[in-house]
Amino acid sequence: MKNRALMLVALVMLAGCASDTETSSFPDRTIEIIAPATPGGGWDLTARSIQRSLENDGLIDEHVTVVNKPGGGGEVGWQYLNQQDSHFAAVNSSLLLTSNLLGQSELSYKDFTPLAMLSTEWLAIAAKSDAPFENGVEVMELLKENPKALTIGVSPSLGSGNHLAFVQAAVAFGVEPTELQFLVYSSGGDIMNALLGGHIDIATNSVSGFAEQYEAGDINMLAVSSEERLDRFGEVPTWKELGADMVFPHWRGLMGPADMQPEDVDTWDEWLSSMVETEEWQTLLENNDLDAFYMDSEETAVFMAEQEAFFAEIIADSGLAP
Repeated sequence: MKNRALMLVALVMLAGCASDTETSSFPDRTIEIIAPATPGGGWDLTARSIQRSLENDGLIDEHVTVVNKPGGGGEVGWQYLNQQDSHFAAVNSSLLLTSNLLGQSELSYKDFTPLAMLSTEWLAIAAKSDAPFENGVEVMELLKENPKALTIGVSPSLGSGNHLAFVQAAVAFGVEPTELQFLVYSSGGDIMNALLGGHIDIATNSVSGFAEQYEAGDINMLAVSSEERLDRFGEVPTWKELGADMVFPHWRGLMGPADMQPEDVDTWDEWLSSMVETEEWQTLLENNDLDAFYMDSEETAVFMAEQEAFFAEIIADSGLAP
């Protein structure tokens, strides 16, 4: 009996040592980047960009792969993440915050470990090139006079970044957003077809989603949500210079499962801070009309809390708060 007890104690001690070894040996197998969507979209693009840049940077000896987990507006992939360990990370965006604030998901950013902010794209409003608008102010002045004077196309849903950026601008100009006429489309491509076909008067979308038709002269971008004018589209004014005190980044970041070990977070910080300086990453940003928006894990935690408060206010203004 005594020998059995001693054996049990020894086994417990060995298990503890094995656990310590496992924690300290991170990483010891393939790193997986979760894209919570089907291949081809923005989250997938970000995940594959991270994969290529991390592997080319050379800091990681292990293989890096991408796994697609679509469904539920990101929720399927994010739930999957929280069943994993520090070898897994998932791409996120403001949808993680807004889905919770809108009552569409019980998941919160607090259910995960923030790892980084990585990039942002900027949002714009546009009209057909023959529309009688020079800039976003003229649109808002008309809507202030008559909120139902224009039909505004948004995607992929009310409460999306495209929609809420327009709401923030409208509030800044004294327009009542709950009275506006929004038409919801499933994608930016559908919005563009509706705008060019005359089915909507104004579209709100990412700058990259407008770029081709803008450069072809089919549409005019009337305002952009960035802090300063964009190099590629220097003639498009910012909402800020038009009189709205607003900057609206449409960011993408990376998060890990809940309760990661601090030393594992430090390792991810080392990887990602190095990755964003690589030529590979810079080229990917440039080729996809994205701006650098890097923050480390601690900065990201603070930023997410600020963004939650920011979106809560806009959602209340939009009339969509549950």
